[in-house]
Amino acid sequence: MAIKKSDLYSSLWASCDELRGGMDASQYKDYVLFMLFIKYISDKYGDSDDFAPPVIIPKGASFKDMIALKGKSDIGEKINTQVIAPLVDANARLARSDFPDFDDPNKLGEGKDKVEKLSNLIGIFQNPVLDFSQNRAEHDDILGDAYEYLMRHFASESGKSKGQFYTPSEVSRILANVIGISPDNTIASTTAYDPTCGSGSLLLKVAAQAGKRITLEGQEKDVTTAGLARMNMILHDFPTANILSGNTLAAPKFKDGESLRTYDYVVANPPFSDKTWSTGLTPADDPYQRFTWGVPPTKQGDYAYLQHIIRSMKSGSGKAACILPHGVLFRGNAEAIIREKLVRSGVLKGIIGLPANLFYGTGIPACILVLDKENATARAGVFMIDAAKAFIKDGNKNRLREQDIHKIVDTFMRQDIGNPHYARIVPFSEIADPKNDFNLNLPRYIDSTDPEDLQDIDGHLRGGIPERDLDDPDNELAAYWRVLPGVRAALFASAGRLGYARLTLPLFEVKPAIFGHAEFTTFNQTATQLFAKWRKVATRQLTAFGQDGHPKALIETIAEALLTTFKPAKLLDAYDIYQHLMDYWATTLQDDAYLIAADGWAKGVQPREIVQVKDKSNKLVWPESHDYLKGKRRFKSDLLPASILVAKYFVAERDVLATLDNQLATLEQQLDEMREEHSGEDGLLAEANEAKEGESPKVTAKSVKASLKKVESNPDYAEECVALKAYAKLLEQQTNVKAKRKAAQDELDKKIDAKYPKLTEAQIKTLVVDDKWMTHLAVAVQGELGRVSQTLTGRIRELAERYATPLPQLTDEVAILAARVDGHLKKMGAVWK
Repeated sequence: MAIKKSDLYSSLWASCDELRGGMDASQYKDYVLFMLFIKYISDKYGDSDDFAPPVIIPKGASFKDMIALKGKSDIGEKINTQVIAPLVDANARLARSDFPDFDDPNKLGEGKDKVEKLSNLIGIFQNPVLDFSQNRAEHDDILGDAYEYLMRHFASESGKSKGQFYTPSEVSRILANVIGISPDNTIASTTAYDPTCGSGSLLLKVAAQAGKRITLEGQEKDVTTAGLARMNMILHDFPTANILSGNTLAAPKFKDGESLRTYDYVVANPPFSDKTWSTGLTPADDPYQRFTWGVPPTKQGDYAYLQHIIRSMKSGSGKAACILPHGVLFRGNAEAIIREKLVRSGVLKGIIGLPANLFYGTGIPACILVLDKENATARAGVFMIDAAKAFIKDGNKNRLREQDIHKIVDTFMRQDIGNPHYARIVPFSEIADPKNDFNLNLPRYIDSTDPEDLQDIDGHLRGGIPERDLDDPDNELAAYWRVLPGVRAALFASAGRLGYARLTLPLFEVKPAIFGHAEFTTFNQTATQLFAKWRKVATRQLTAFGQDGHPKALIETIAEALLTTFKPAKLLDAYDIYQHLMDYWATTLQDDAYLIAADGWAKGVQPREIVQVKDKSNKLVWPESHDYLKGKRRFKSDLLPASILVAKYFVAERDVLATLDNQLATLEQQLDEMREEHSGEDGLLAEANEAKEGESPKVTAKSVKASLKKVESNPDYAEECVALKAYAKLLEQQTNVKAKRKAAQDELDKKIDAKYPKLTEAQIKTLVVDDKWMTHLAVAVQGELGRVSQTLTGRIRELAERYATPLPQLTDEVAILAARVDGHLKKMGAVWK
């Protein structure tokens, strides 16, 4: 049975992190990622009958051979000489520098410590669920995605300077989309290049967007990171990608003769403001003529990389996108001269401003420069997007959500200027205007600041809500009144003077009035009908999905349809609705789809053993817990949780358990009350209280029995005896109800276990698609509808409370209160002046 995708990732990370101990994450990642690599290629190519397999596994150099080395004193040396060395010798694309030293005492320790560490590391990947030989969802890059998952976690753990090898996948996807590559414009000879490729994630996103086999080439300065990239390419089934080590600016590796090779597509995330960019290079005498627009400042290499990228684009057709620090848009001196020439060339197609703190190597804000040599001379402006506010907090970093990515890509590809506070086509004449002087800082051209919430002095002085705050087109309420004009009329009337209104209802009646209004009901029904329309089609697509299906294609289809369906919806942001689906995909639906793709509906729904990770003391590290109804079980069905099965087939049994739970809660409350009332020093249960000083009262069946034995024959303790017997009776009742509950739960568990194998595929699909997936999404859409009324009510309340008490009334109230104080002081004989 297939392993859940999220379980694969999470258990790998938990295991590796537990084993890492004190080793630096930036170093430990090399060992873990190599283990994932060797396990994968051993499973995939170890017994290959292909004439020329993409990766050759020499005899004695497979993962199975590593298992045989576990516990041996020379395990590290043998991995180096019997596994890594033959592997490198047999595969020209691999280099010894790609892989870590498994015999390094400084990193792995010595003697028994090293043997244990390496043996345990091999043991992690021996888990039977990590058998990749029958990986039937190869097209969805389960292994490649696991590699990226581990790299992302290692990047976040590696600290500021050591996390630069990884470009967040969300940003990589934007670059791959905005350069315009797609299956429609791609052929086998299409070329893509990354001059600073890191671990290769950007190139792979471009390849994924192309949808076909294309030529991938990349150069990386750090030899170990170049090795990560080569392994990443193989794990993503791109073993022919050409990744070379070296300094791109000083010694570019990809040339045609003595000229730089040019490409259809170039993507890059160069090191920000590289202070050593000119090492080994004489920019004024560059043999590749990259700096004809000007030599960048000695300690800021951003424009050096940019000019290398432009020189590497095919003349007349090349397209590129690169990530650079925000400073390239406005810094002066030499960079200002280069920037002016860049704009005047027409090659700069667009600028996308990103949120700060997205990257692992730095917290500064960055931007994406989109470059296009096609029709460059005819270009009349630069398309600008300011997406700096579109993100979610994720630990100590910011992260782009699915809706943020989609909105950026949609806006750029359609050149959508419907929201001038988000995107504009800025003409060259405006950029060249002396007041801007080719400064490209986005706030000069896009005002993305929230409108100021102005205070109305006259409203504070004389009362009344300013109609400007209600009806001005720039205010948020105006959008509501365009859809709900009757609600505006029902809630507000004239305050008796021009330009001011008053609320016609008490504040507590506003929300019910909005909910009950016919226009809001119509709005609600329209949105609900839109969801029902999408649900009907999506349900067919989801139930048609089956074994060997493509999960990524599935979510793309239904998510795009949901976004398109809700685009016309008033007062709702279609991207917010889309995000609900994508969040659910990330947490639940994705795992379900991969289980179905691997095992089919009938097998995928059967309860499976929970993957567990334990530390050296046998303590559970991952997952922290798995609840199965009320009990803890080693087996559970992720595709069809027992709670859904119970709600459909075992309602009576569930109600019995609920009744028993209520009885237990009542008994526990009665016991609590007795303990609190009678467990004090002189209380009737004092003798039975086992709690130490400062602790909550602790009265057990054993202590009650012992106390009763002491006092029941003594008439002086008659009251204590009654209290102890009453408490003992409650404890007995609690024990009996607990026993009944356990028996009922066990009986229900048996029925559940017996029901799973009897479910037909049609029943499974109905339960999963309708009762699980669609029910969750319907609730999310209803939540968005509720948010509309909540936002409207909140703003009305804010305005009503702001102007509820005008200044004269406040003055009168102050005078009344002052008079009362004076009166009290006089009665007390005090003189107040």
